[in-house]
Amino acid sequence: MPSTELLIAFFATTAIFAYIPGPAMFYAAAQTMARGRWSGLTAALGIHLGGYVHVIAAAAGLSVLFHAVPTLYIAVKLAGALYLIWLGVSLFRARAQDGAVIPGIVQKSARRAFFESITVEVLNPKTAIFFMAFLPQFIDASATFPVWLQFLLLGTIVNLMFSSADVMCVVLAGALITRLRRSSQAQRLMRRAGGAVLVGLGVHVALQKS
Repeated sequence: MPSTELLIAFFATTAIFAYIPGPAMFYAAAQTMARGRWSGLTAALGIHLGGYVHVIAAAAGLSVLFHAVPTLYIAVKLAGALYLIWLGVSLFRARAQDGAVIPGIVQKSARRAFFESITVEVLNPKTAIFFMAFLPQFIDASATFPVWLQFLLLGTIVNLMFSSADVMCVVLAGALITRLRRSSQAQRLMRRAGGAVLVGLGVHVALQKS
Protein backbone atom coordinates (compact mmCIF):
# COMPACT_ATOMS: atom_id res chain seq x y z
CA MET A 1 0.00 0.00 0.00
CA PRO A 2 1.04 3.66 -0.33
CA SER A 3 2.93 5.27 2.54
CA THR A 4 1.13 6.55 5.65
CA GLU A 5 1.76 10.18 4.67
CA LEU A 6 0.25 9.55 1.24
CA LEU A 7 -2.80 7.85 2.75
CA ILE A 8 -3.40 10.74 5.19
CA ALA A 9 -3.28 13.20 2.30
CA PHE A 10 -5.62 10.93 0.34
CA PHE A 11 -8.25 10.74 3.08
CA ALA A 12 -8.12 14.48 3.79
CA THR A 13 -8.43 15.44 0.13
CA THR A 14 -11.20 12.91 -0.51
CA ALA A 15 -13.23 14.21 2.44
CA ILE A 16 -12.98 17.75 1.11
CA PHE A 17 -14.11 16.72 -2.37
CA ALA A 18 -16.88 14.47 -1.00
CA TYR A 19 -18.61 17.13 1.08
CA ILE A 20 -18.43 19.96 -1.43
CA PRO A 21 -21.99 20.18 -2.86
CA GLY A 22 -22.05 18.60 -6.30
CA PRO A 23 -24.38 17.08 -8.91
CA ALA A 24 -24.75 13.72 -7.12
CA MET A 25 -25.82 15.37 -3.88
CA PHE A 26 -28.29 17.61 -5.67
CA TYR A 27 -29.64 14.64 -7.63
CA ALA A 28 -30.20 12.58 -4.47
CA ALA A 29 -31.87 15.57 -2.80
CA ALA A 30 -34.11 16.10 -5.84
CA GLN A 31 -35.24 12.47 -5.74
CA THR A 32 -35.98 12.85 -2.03
CA MET A 33 -38.01 16.01 -2.58
CA ALA A 34 -39.97 14.47 -5.43
CA ARG A 35 -40.51 10.90 -4.21
CA GLY A 36 -39.66 10.73 -0.51
CA ARG A 37 -36.74 9.78 1.72
CA TRP A 38 -36.72 6.08 0.79
CA SER A 39 -36.44 6.95 -2.91
CA GLY A 40 -33.64 9.36 -2.07
CA LEU A 41 -31.73 6.65 -0.20
CA THR A 42 -32.18 4.13 -3.01
CA ALA A 43 -31.04 6.82 -5.46
CA ALA A 44 -27.90 7.34 -3.36
CA LEU A 45 -27.34 3.56 -3.43
CA GLY A 46 -27.75 3.54 -7.21
CA ILE A 47 -25.23 6.37 -7.57
CA HIS A 48 -22.84 4.43 -5.35
CA LEU A 49 -23.14 1.24 -7.42
CA GLY A 50 -22.83 3.22 -10.66
CA GLY A 51 -19.63 4.73 -9.30
CA TYR A 52 -17.99 1.30 -9.27
CA VAL A 53 -18.26 1.21 -13.05
CA HIS A 54 -15.92 4.21 -13.10
CA VAL A 55 -13.66 2.72 -10.44
CA ILE A 56 -13.21 -0.43 -12.51
CA ALA A 57 -12.74 1.67 -15.65
CA ALA A 58 -10.03 3.70 -13.93
CA ALA A 59 -8.31 0.52 -12.74
CA ALA A 60 -8.38 -0.84 -16.29
CA GLY A 61 -7.27 2.47 -17.80
CA LEU A 62 -10.45 2.78 -19.86
CA SER A 63 -10.99 6.41 -18.87
CA VAL A 64 -8.08 7.32 -21.11
CA LEU A 65 -10.49 6.77 -24.01
CA PHE A 66 -12.31 9.98 -23.10
CA HIS A 67 -9.05 11.88 -23.54
CA ALA A 68 -8.11 10.03 -26.72
CA VAL A 69 -11.56 10.27 -28.34
CA PRO A 70 -13.15 13.66 -27.46
CA THR A 71 -16.22 12.86 -29.56
CA LEU A 72 -16.98 9.87 -27.34
CA TYR A 73 -16.74 12.05 -24.25
CA ILE A 74 -19.14 14.63 -25.71
CA ALA A 75 -21.61 11.95 -26.80
CA VAL A 76 -21.74 10.34 -23.36
CA LYS A 77 -21.99 13.72 -21.64
CA LEU A 78 -24.91 14.83 -23.81
CA ALA A 79 -26.66 11.49 -23.34
CA GLY A 80 -26.42 11.90 -19.58
CA ALA A 81 -27.61 15.53 -19.75
CA LEU A 82 -30.64 14.62 -21.87
CA TYR A 83 -31.49 11.79 -19.49
CA LEU A 84 -31.44 14.15 -16.51
CA ILE A 85 -33.65 16.64 -18.34
CA TRP A 86 -36.08 13.87 -19.27
CA LEU A 87 -36.27 12.75 -15.63
CA GLY A 88 -36.96 16.32 -14.53
CA VAL A 89 -39.72 16.81 -17.10
CA SER A 90 -41.25 13.49 -16.02
CA LEU A 91 -41.50 14.78 -12.45
CA PHE A 92 -43.17 17.97 -13.67
CA ARG A 93 -45.77 15.89 -15.48
CA ALA A 94 -46.32 13.45 -12.58
CA ARG A 95 -49.89 13.22 -11.34
CA ALA A 96 -50.78 14.24 -7.82
CA GLN A 97 -51.33 10.67 -6.64
CA ASP A 98 -47.75 9.77 -7.60
CA GLY A 99 -46.62 11.57 -4.45
CA ALA A 100 -49.21 9.97 -2.18
CA VAL A 101 -47.97 7.96 0.75
CA ILE A 102 -49.12 4.57 -0.52
CA PRO A 103 -46.78 1.55 0.00
CA GLY A 104 -47.08 0.29 -3.58
CA ILE A 105 -46.40 3.72 -5.03
CA VAL A 106 -43.48 4.33 -2.68
CA GLN A 107 -41.93 0.97 -3.53
CA LYS A 108 -42.32 1.61 -7.25
CA SER A 109 -40.81 5.10 -6.98
CA ALA A 110 -37.87 3.82 -4.92
CA ARG A 111 -37.14 1.06 -7.42
CA ARG A 112 -37.39 3.54 -10.28
CA ALA A 113 -35.09 6.00 -8.51
CA PHE A 114 -32.56 3.20 -7.96
CA PHE A 115 -32.26 2.21 -11.61
CA GLU A 116 -32.43 5.79 -12.84
CA SER A 117 -29.59 6.83 -10.57
CA ILE A 118 -27.36 3.99 -11.77
CA THR A 119 -27.93 5.15 -15.34
CA VAL A 120 -27.24 8.78 -14.43
CA GLU A 121 -23.94 7.90 -12.74
CA VAL A 122 -22.75 5.54 -15.49
CA LEU A 123 -23.51 8.24 -18.09
CA ASN A 124 -21.43 10.81 -16.19
CA PRO A 125 -18.04 10.96 -17.95
CA LYS A 126 -16.75 13.55 -15.51
CA THR A 127 -16.81 10.91 -12.78
CA ALA A 128 -14.57 8.73 -14.94
CA ILE A 129 -12.23 11.65 -15.59
CA PHE A 130 -12.17 12.48 -11.86
CA PHE A 131 -11.12 8.97 -10.87
CA MET A 132 -8.51 8.84 -13.62
CA ALA A 133 -7.06 12.24 -12.66
CA PHE A 134 -7.39 11.99 -8.87
CA LEU A 135 -6.42 8.45 -7.95
CA PRO A 136 -3.02 8.35 -9.72
CA GLN A 137 -1.84 11.12 -7.38
CA PHE A 138 -1.97 8.58 -4.54
CA ILE A 139 -0.75 5.47 -6.33
CA ASP A 140 2.65 4.13 -5.27
CA ALA A 141 4.19 2.07 -8.07
CA SER A 142 6.77 0.65 -5.64
CA ALA A 143 4.15 -0.56 -3.15
CA THR A 144 3.49 -4.24 -2.47
CA PHE A 145 0.03 -4.13 -4.01
CA PRO A 146 -0.13 -3.93 -7.82
CA VAL A 147 -1.26 -0.64 -9.36
CA TRP A 148 -4.64 -1.98 -10.53
CA LEU A 149 -5.45 -3.22 -7.02
CA GLN A 150 -4.49 0.15 -5.51
CA PHE A 151 -6.88 1.78 -7.99
CA LEU A 152 -9.69 -0.52 -6.88
CA LEU A 153 -9.07 -0.07 -3.15
CA LEU A 154 -8.64 3.70 -3.23
CA GLY A 155 -11.53 4.07 -5.70
CA THR A 156 -13.81 2.10 -3.37
CA ILE A 157 -12.87 4.37 -0.45
CA VAL A 158 -13.60 7.47 -2.56
CA ASN A 159 -16.94 6.04 -3.65
CA LEU A 160 -17.93 5.25 -0.05
CA MET A 161 -17.02 8.73 1.20
CA PHE A 162 -18.92 10.43 -1.61
CA SER A 163 -21.93 8.24 -0.90
CA SER A 164 -21.85 9.20 2.78
CA ALA A 165 -22.24 12.83 1.69
CA ASP A 166 -25.14 11.88 -0.61
CA VAL A 167 -26.90 10.07 2.26
CA MET A 168 -26.45 13.08 4.54
CA CYS A 169 -28.03 15.26 1.87
CA VAL A 170 -30.98 12.85 1.60
CA VAL A 171 -31.49 12.90 5.38
CA LEU A 172 -31.54 16.70 5.44
CA ALA A 173 -33.96 16.86 2.50
CA GLY A 174 -36.09 14.16 4.12
CA ALA A 175 -36.35 16.17 7.34
CA LEU A 176 -37.71 19.06 5.30
CA ILE A 177 -40.34 17.11 3.39
CA THR A 178 -41.56 15.34 6.54
CA ARG A 179 -42.92 18.67 7.73
CA LEU A 180 -44.52 19.45 4.39
CA ARG A 181 -45.93 16.04 3.46
CA ARG A 182 -49.38 16.65 4.96
CA SER A 183 -50.15 19.33 2.38
CA SER A 184 -51.04 18.18 -1.14
CA GLN A 185 -49.96 21.56 -2.47
CA ALA A 186 -46.61 21.21 -0.72
CA GLN A 187 -46.17 17.75 -2.28
CA ARG A 188 -46.85 19.21 -5.70
CA LEU A 189 -44.33 21.99 -5.08
CA MET A 190 -41.72 19.47 -3.94
CA ARG A 191 -42.16 17.39 -7.10
CA ARG A 192 -41.78 20.50 -9.20
CA ALA A 193 -38.76 21.64 -7.20
CA GLY A 194 -37.18 18.20 -7.66
CA GLY A 195 -37.95 18.30 -11.38
CA ALA A 196 -36.44 21.79 -11.66
CA VAL A 197 -33.24 20.62 -9.97
CA LEU A 198 -32.90 17.67 -12.37
CA VAL A 199 -33.57 19.82 -15.45
CA GLY A 200 -31.09 22.40 -14.15
CA LEU A 201 -28.46 19.70 -13.62
CA GLY A 202 -29.04 18.39 -17.13
CA VAL A 203 -28.64 21.83 -18.68
CA HIS A 204 -25.54 22.46 -16.55
CA VAL A 205 -23.95 19.18 -17.66
CA ALA A 206 -24.77 19.84 -21.31
CA LEU A 207 -23.34 23.38 -21.31
CA GLN A 208 -20.37 22.76 -19.05
CA LYS A 209 -17.04 22.85 -20.82
CA SER A 210 -15.08 19.61 -20.94
